[in-house]
Amino acid sequence: MDANRRQGGIQQLLAQQIVNAARSARSARLRHAKEEAEREIAEYRAQMEADFQRMVAESSGDSGANVKRLEQEIFSKIEQLKKQAAIISPEVIQMLLRHVTTVSN
Repeated sequence: MDANRRQGGIQQLLAQQIVNAARSARSARLRHAKEEAEREIAEYRAQMEADFQRMVAESSGDSGANVKRLEQEIFSKIEQLKKQAAIISPEVIQMLLRHVTTVSN
């Protein structure tokens, strides 16, 4: 019986070593997976930040171009209104003079 007990004890120790080795391997795999995931997240974050900065830079440049385009449009509208005012101005002056000089009873 003593030999059977020793044999069972040795088998338990071996089984315990196998279980501990499996747990250690599992922990190592989990740790490695976590490190790899963190690395991938950092790379993705850096890529997204670079894309965002590029988009901001592009939109800032577009903003300047939009401002210049709007200034040109406003300038052309002002010139158009000045031309129209120059054409209509004599008629408006005549109409005002007629109304001012007309006496009503």
